[in-house]
Amino acid sequence: MNMTWLMRMARWARRPPSMRQVRIVAVVIAVVLVIAGLEWLGLWPDWATVEPRGGRLPRLN
Repeated sequence: MNMTWLMRMARWARRPPSMRQVRIVAVVIAVVLVIAGLEWLGLWPDWATVEPRGGRLPRLN
């Protein structure tokens, strides 16, 4: 484990995030899971799906 991560964990143990930050992270995770679930069930609209372009873009000189 990197020393930077150990220092970060020690800082979090001494001063944990506020309840507001925890709620924000929980809401973001919930929204991502709902979107992933809708897409997995096939309920995600086509207009909201990014279509792959395939290949690389040509170089402009």
